[in-house]
Amino acid sequence: MNIYEEVFIIKQWTTEIEINAPIEQVWKLFDGPLENMQKIMPQVVENTPITIKDGMVGSVYLQKYKEGKRVMEYQVETLEYNNSPNEKKLKVGFTLANMFDITACYKLVKLNDHKTSLKYTTTNRPLKWFMKLFLLFSTDKVVVEFVQRVKKVAESEN
Repeated sequence: MNIYEEVFIIKQWTTEIEINAPIEQVWKLFDGPLENMQKIMPQVVENTPITIKDGMVGSVYLQKYKEGKRVMEYQVETLEYNNSPNEKKLKVGFTLANMFDITACYKLVKLNDHKTSLKYTTTNRPLKWFMKLFLLFSTDKVVVEFVQRVKKVAESEN
């Protein structure tokens, strides 16, 4: 497969939302203990560090995800990390069930002391030719629901 073909089989969704909560309060849902992560990603049942790197980029976690009665296990790598007072970013990547390469990027910007912008971008690249068909019919529904869940949780803890 050449680079031209590869560009067209990656699906990307981006959505942005304003959250009425301080940036640190929103950030702890992404960059905090498992209990915080589970408030916005309840299917994650384990997030165990395997390798922690200085600056966080390159760190790897073993994550377990429960879907119904089945528990899937995968390694999540930190691809980008920024934890400054006014802007925070976490981008992770993983391979799901040997079928998809997935990235998820969470970018927070402090709008004021009580308001934060969350921009969430996810990409999905099928690893098997027959999985490309699934992407043709996929929508941004899951992405929109996720940012709405983050907003609801962050604002309820405010």
